[in-house]
Amino acid sequence: MLLKDFISGSVRGLEPLYGREEAKSVVLMLCEACLGTKSYTHIVNPEYSIDISRQAELDAAMKRLETGEPVQYVLGYADFAGYRFRVTPSVLIPRPETEQLFRIAGESVARRLRMKSAFGRSGVKVLDLCTGSGCLAWSLALSYPDARVLAADISQEALDVASGQNFKSEMKKNGAVRPEFTRADVLDTDAAGLSEPMARWGGFDVLVSNPPYVRDSEKALMRKNVCDFEPGIALFVPDADPLVFYRAIALWAGKALVDGGAGFVEINEAFGPETRQVFREEGFPDAELVKDFCGKNRFVRFTK
Repeated sequence: MLLKDFISGSVRGLEPLYGREEAKSVVLMLCEACLGTKSYTHIVNPEYSIDISRQAELDAAMKRLETGEPVQYVLGYADFAGYRFRVTPSVLIPRPETEQLFRIAGESVARRLRMKSAFGRSGVKVLDLCTGSGCLAWSLALSYPDARVLAADISQEALDVASGQNFKSEMKKNGAVRPEFTRADVLDTDAAGLSEPMARWGGFDVLVSNPPYVRDSEKALMRKNVCDFEPGIALFVPDADPLVFYRAIALWAGKALVDGGAGFVEINEAFGPETRQVFREEGFPDAELVKDFCGKNRFVRFTK
Protein backbone atom coordinates (compact mmCIF):
# COMPACT_ATOMS: atom_id res chain seq x y z
CA MET A 1 0.00 0.00 0.00
CA LEU A 2 1.19 3.51 -0.74
CA LEU A 3 1.87 5.62 2.33
CA LYS A 4 -0.31 8.44 1.01
CA ASP A 5 -3.26 6.04 0.64
CA PHE A 6 -2.81 4.66 4.14
CA ILE A 7 -2.71 8.17 5.56
CA SER A 8 -5.78 9.41 3.72
CA GLY A 9 -7.84 6.32 4.61
CA SER A 10 -6.74 6.37 8.25
CA VAL A 11 -7.50 10.06 8.62
CA ARG A 12 -11.03 9.44 7.36
CA GLY A 13 -11.41 6.66 9.93
CA LEU A 14 -10.38 8.90 12.84
CA GLU A 15 -12.01 12.12 11.68
CA PRO A 16 -15.32 11.46 13.51
CA LEU A 17 -13.38 11.21 16.77
CA TYR A 18 -10.88 14.02 16.39
CA GLY A 19 -11.73 16.26 13.47
CA ARG A 20 -9.63 16.27 10.34
CA GLU A 21 -6.51 18.15 11.47
CA GLU A 22 -6.02 16.31 14.75
CA ALA A 23 -6.78 12.99 13.07
CA LYS A 24 -4.06 13.73 10.54
CA SER A 25 -1.59 14.54 13.33
CA VAL A 26 -2.39 11.25 15.06
CA VAL A 27 -1.90 9.22 11.87
CA LEU A 28 1.36 10.97 11.03
CA MET A 29 2.60 10.32 14.57
CA LEU A 30 1.77 6.64 14.15
CA CYS A 31 3.59 6.46 10.81
CA GLU A 32 6.66 8.17 12.20
CA ALA A 33 6.80 5.75 15.14
CA CYS A 34 6.17 2.58 13.12
CA LEU A 35 7.82 3.41 9.78
CA GLY A 36 10.31 6.14 10.59
CA THR A 37 8.68 8.45 8.05
CA LYS A 38 8.33 12.21 8.38
CA SER A 39 5.20 14.33 8.23
CA TYR A 40 6.05 15.27 4.65
CA THR A 41 7.26 11.91 3.32
CA HIS A 42 3.98 11.15 1.52
CA ILE A 43 4.10 14.58 -0.11
CA VAL A 44 7.69 14.68 -1.36
CA ASN A 45 7.64 10.98 -2.24
CA PRO A 46 4.05 10.12 -3.32
CA GLU A 47 5.17 6.66 -4.50
CA TYR A 48 6.52 5.68 -1.08
CA SER A 49 5.25 2.17 -0.43
CA ILE A 50 4.74 0.64 3.00
CA ASP A 51 6.74 -2.54 3.52
CA ILE A 52 4.23 -5.38 3.65
CA SER A 53 5.89 -6.69 6.82
CA ARG A 54 4.77 -3.52 8.65
CA GLN A 55 1.19 -3.46 7.43
CA ALA A 56 -0.17 -5.76 10.13
CA GLU A 57 1.36 -3.62 12.86
CA LEU A 58 -0.19 -0.48 11.39
CA ASP A 59 -3.59 -2.11 10.96
CA ALA A 60 -3.59 -3.35 14.56
CA ALA A 61 -2.66 0.11 15.81
CA MET A 62 -5.42 1.71 13.75
CA LYS A 63 -8.03 -0.66 15.19
CA ARG A 64 -7.05 0.51 18.67
CA LEU A 65 -7.09 4.15 17.63
CA GLU A 66 -10.55 3.80 16.09
CA THR A 67 -11.92 2.75 19.50
CA GLY A 68 -10.79 6.11 20.86
CA GLU A 69 -7.66 4.82 22.59
CA PRO A 70 -5.12 7.67 22.75
CA VAL A 71 -2.21 7.38 20.35
CA GLN A 72 0.23 7.75 23.26
CA TYR A 73 -1.07 4.54 24.84
CA VAL A 74 -0.94 2.76 21.49
CA LEU A 75 2.69 3.83 21.01
CA GLY A 76 3.55 3.43 24.69
CA TYR A 77 5.16 6.84 25.13
CA ALA A 78 4.57 10.58 25.31
CA ASP A 79 7.05 13.43 24.91
CA PHE A 80 7.33 15.98 27.70
CA ALA A 81 9.86 18.79 28.29
CA GLY A 82 12.28 17.29 25.80
CA TYR A 83 12.17 13.80 27.32
CA ARG A 84 10.28 10.70 26.24
CA PHE A 85 8.17 9.09 28.94
CA ARG A 86 6.64 5.65 29.02
CA VAL A 87 2.88 5.90 29.51
CA THR A 88 0.24 3.25 30.19
CA PRO A 89 -3.46 3.47 31.06
CA SER A 90 -2.35 3.62 34.70
CA VAL A 91 -1.12 7.21 34.25
CA LEU A 92 -2.35 10.40 32.66
CA ILE A 93 -0.87 11.44 29.35
CA PRO A 94 1.25 14.56 30.02
CA ARG A 95 -0.37 17.75 28.73
CA PRO A 96 1.20 20.95 27.37
CA GLU A 97 -0.19 22.86 30.36
CA THR A 98 1.73 20.61 32.72
CA GLU A 99 4.89 21.25 30.71
CA GLN A 100 4.29 24.94 31.40
CA LEU A 101 4.00 24.07 35.11
CA PHE A 102 7.39 22.35 34.83
CA ARG A 103 8.93 25.47 33.30
CA ILE A 104 7.47 27.81 35.93
CA ALA A 105 8.63 25.58 38.78
CA GLY A 106 11.96 25.02 37.04
CA GLU A 107 12.63 28.75 37.01
CA SER A 108 12.26 28.73 40.79
CA VAL A 109 14.55 25.71 41.13
CA ALA A 110 17.20 27.38 38.97
CA ARG A 111 16.97 30.65 40.90
CA ARG A 112 17.34 28.87 44.23
CA LEU A 113 20.32 26.88 42.98
CA ARG A 114 22.03 30.13 41.95
CA MET A 115 21.30 31.72 45.32
CA LYS A 116 22.65 28.74 47.23
CA SER A 117 25.74 28.62 45.04
CA ALA A 118 26.42 32.27 45.79
CA PHE A 119 26.55 31.40 49.49
CA GLY A 120 28.69 28.32 48.97
CA ARG A 121 25.82 25.88 49.40
CA SER A 122 24.36 23.37 46.97
CA GLY A 123 21.24 21.33 46.38
CA VAL A 124 17.56 22.15 46.12
CA LYS A 125 14.93 19.74 47.42
CA VAL A 126 11.68 19.35 45.44
CA LEU A 127 8.45 17.62 46.50
CA ASP A 128 6.11 16.43 43.71
CA LEU A 129 2.64 15.43 44.89
CA CYS A 130 0.33 13.30 42.69
CA THR A 131 3.26 12.46 40.44
CA GLY A 132 1.48 10.08 38.01
CA SER A 133 3.91 9.18 35.23
CA GLY A 134 6.65 11.07 37.04
CA CYS A 135 6.99 13.55 34.19
CA LEU A 136 7.42 16.52 36.53
CA ALA A 137 9.69 14.73 38.97
CA TRP A 138 11.97 13.30 36.30
CA SER A 139 12.06 16.45 34.17
CA LEU A 140 13.07 18.58 37.14
CA ALA A 141 15.69 16.07 38.25
CA LEU A 142 17.17 15.72 34.77
CA SER A 143 17.05 19.42 33.91
CA TYR A 144 18.54 20.55 37.23
CA PRO A 145 21.11 17.93 38.29
CA ASP A 146 21.70 19.59 41.66
CA ALA A 147 18.02 19.16 42.55
CA ARG A 148 16.83 16.24 44.65
CA VAL A 149 13.22 15.18 44.05
CA LEU A 150 10.77 13.21 46.21
CA ALA A 151 7.56 12.21 44.39
CA ALA A 152 4.36 10.72 45.82
CA ASP A 153 1.21 9.12 44.43
CA ILE A 154 -1.63 7.01 45.81
CA SER A 155 -1.56 4.60 42.86
CA GLN A 156 1.02 1.81 43.03
CA GLU A 157 0.48 1.19 39.31
CA ALA A 158 1.38 4.81 38.58
CA LEU A 159 4.43 4.59 40.84
CA ASP A 160 5.57 1.47 39.00
CA VAL A 161 5.46 3.43 35.75
CA ALA A 162 7.11 6.53 37.23
CA SER A 163 9.92 4.69 39.01
CA GLY A 164 10.50 2.48 35.97
CA GLN A 165 11.19 5.34 33.57
CA ASN A 166 14.52 4.70 31.88
CA PHE A 167 16.72 7.77 31.77
CA LYS A 168 20.04 6.08 32.56
CA SER A 169 21.91 7.69 29.67
CA GLU A 170 20.58 11.16 30.49
CA MET A 171 21.44 10.73 34.18
CA LYS A 172 24.95 9.59 33.34
CA LYS A 173 25.42 12.45 30.90
CA ASN A 174 24.48 15.28 33.25
CA GLY A 175 25.08 13.74 36.66
CA ALA A 176 21.44 13.86 37.72
CA VAL A 177 20.14 11.90 40.70
CA ARG A 178 17.07 9.74 40.17
CA PRO A 179 13.95 10.88 42.03
CA GLU A 180 12.70 8.92 45.01
CA PHE A 181 9.13 7.66 44.72
CA THR A 182 6.83 6.85 47.62
CA ARG A 183 3.22 5.71 47.90
CA ALA A 184 0.99 8.10 49.80
CA ASP A 185 -2.54 9.45 49.84
CA VAL A 186 -2.16 13.22 49.64
CA LEU A 187 -5.69 13.63 51.02
CA ASP A 188 -4.58 11.97 54.25
CA THR A 189 -2.60 14.88 55.66
CA ASP A 190 -1.22 12.67 58.44
CA ALA A 191 -0.25 9.86 56.06
CA ALA A 192 2.72 7.88 57.33
CA GLY A 193 3.64 7.05 53.75
CA LEU A 194 4.46 10.70 53.09
CA SER A 195 5.43 11.83 56.59
CA GLU A 196 8.29 9.33 56.94
CA PRO A 197 10.24 10.34 53.81
CA MET A 198 9.44 14.01 54.47
CA ALA A 199 10.96 13.69 57.93
CA ARG A 200 14.01 11.98 56.45
CA TRP A 201 14.42 14.57 53.71
CA GLY A 202 13.86 17.61 55.90
CA GLY A 203 12.35 20.79 54.49
CA PHE A 204 11.75 21.30 50.79
CA ASP A 205 12.61 24.36 48.74
CA VAL A 206 9.98 23.79 46.04
CA LEU A 207 6.65 21.96 45.94
CA VAL A 208 4.92 21.12 42.66
CA SER A 209 1.66 19.29 41.98
CA ASN A 210 -0.81 18.53 39.22
CA PRO A 211 -3.63 16.92 41.23
CA PRO A 212 -7.05 15.74 40.05
CA TYR A 213 -9.24 18.78 39.41
CA VAL A 214 -11.87 17.97 36.75
CA ARG A 215 -15.39 17.91 38.23
CA ASP A 216 -17.48 14.78 37.73
CA SER A 217 -20.08 16.91 35.95
CA GLU A 218 -17.48 17.90 33.36
CA LYS A 219 -17.12 14.31 32.12
CA ALA A 220 -19.95 14.90 29.67
CA LEU A 221 -17.90 17.64 28.02
CA MET A 222 -14.80 15.52 27.61
CA ARG A 223 -13.76 13.32 24.73
CA LYS A 224 -14.18 9.57 24.69
CA ASN A 225 -10.42 9.08 24.41
CA VAL A 226 -9.99 10.76 27.81
CA CYS A 227 -12.99 9.46 29.78
CA ASP A 228 -12.83 5.88 28.53
CA PHE A 229 -9.08 5.34 28.69
CA GLU A 230 -7.24 7.64 31.10
CA PRO A 231 -7.37 6.85 34.85
CA GLY A 232 -10.32 8.58 36.50
CA ILE A 233 -8.54 8.57 39.87
CA ALA A 234 -6.02 11.03 38.43
CA LEU A 235 -8.61 13.24 36.75
CA PHE A 236 -11.87 13.66 38.62
CA VAL A 237 -13.10 15.24 41.84
CA PRO A 238 -16.65 15.39 43.21
CA ASP A 239 -18.77 18.41 42.28
CA ALA A 240 -19.57 18.87 45.95
CA ASP A 241 -15.90 19.41 46.85
CA PRO A 242 -13.85 20.34 43.77
CA LEU A 243 -11.00 21.92 45.80
CA VAL A 244 -10.44 18.95 48.11
CA PHE A 245 -6.91 18.28 46.80
CA TYR A 246 -5.83 21.91 47.11
CA ARG A 247 -6.79 22.10 50.76
CA ALA A 248 -4.70 19.00 51.40
CA ILE A 249 -1.77 20.27 49.32
CA ALA A 250 -1.86 23.58 51.20
CA LEU A 251 -1.58 21.65 54.48
CA TRP A 252 1.31 19.57 53.18
CA ALA A 253 3.01 22.72 51.87
CA GLY A 254 2.79 24.26 55.32
CA LYS A 255 4.54 21.22 56.76
CA ALA A 256 7.00 20.52 53.97
CA LEU A 257 8.31 23.87 52.70
CA VAL A 258 11.17 25.69 54.35
CA ASP A 259 10.71 29.37 55.08
CA GLY A 260 10.91 31.11 51.72
CA GLY A 261 10.05 27.89 49.89
CA ALA A 262 7.78 28.13 46.85
CA GLY A 263 4.83 26.07 45.64
CA PHE A 264 3.30 25.64 42.19
CA VAL A 265 0.05 23.81 41.41
CA GLU A 266 -2.00 23.26 38.27
CA ILE A 267 -5.69 24.12 38.70
CA ASN A 268 -9.15 24.04 37.14
CA GLU A 269 -9.63 27.32 35.28
CA ALA A 270 -13.21 27.51 36.60
CA PHE A 271 -11.97 27.91 40.19
CA GLY A 272 -9.00 30.25 39.91
CA PRO A 273 -9.84 32.80 42.63
CA GLU A 274 -11.31 30.10 44.89
CA THR A 275 -8.17 27.96 44.64
CA ARG A 276 -5.94 30.96 45.30
CA GLN A 277 -8.01 31.70 48.39
CA VAL A 278 -7.48 28.16 49.71
CA PHE A 279 -3.75 28.81 49.87
CA ARG A 280 -4.14 32.30 51.30
CA GLU A 281 -6.30 30.95 54.10
CA GLU A 282 -3.74 28.25 54.88
CA GLY A 283 -0.92 30.71 55.51
CA PHE A 284 0.28 31.71 52.04
CA PRO A 285 -0.95 35.31 51.73
CA ASP A 286 1.04 35.98 48.55
CA ALA A 287 -0.66 33.16 46.59
CA GLU A 288 -1.35 34.36 43.05
CA LEU A 289 -2.85 33.09 39.82
CA VAL A 290 -0.74 32.44 36.73
CA LYS A 291 -2.30 32.14 33.30
CA ASP A 292 -1.48 29.47 30.76
CA PHE A 293 -0.55 30.10 27.11
CA CYS A 294 -4.26 30.37 26.28
CA GLY A 295 -4.79 33.15 28.82
CA LYS A 296 -6.72 30.93 31.26
CA ASN A 297 -6.17 30.75 35.01
CA ARG A 298 -4.17 27.52 35.12
CA PHE A 299 -1.72 27.72 38.02
CA VAL A 300 -1.36 29.05 41.54
CA ARG A 301 2.05 29.91 42.92
CA PHE A 302 2.76 30.76 46.54
CA THR A 303 5.60 31.27 48.98
CA LYS A 304 5.94 30.25 52.60
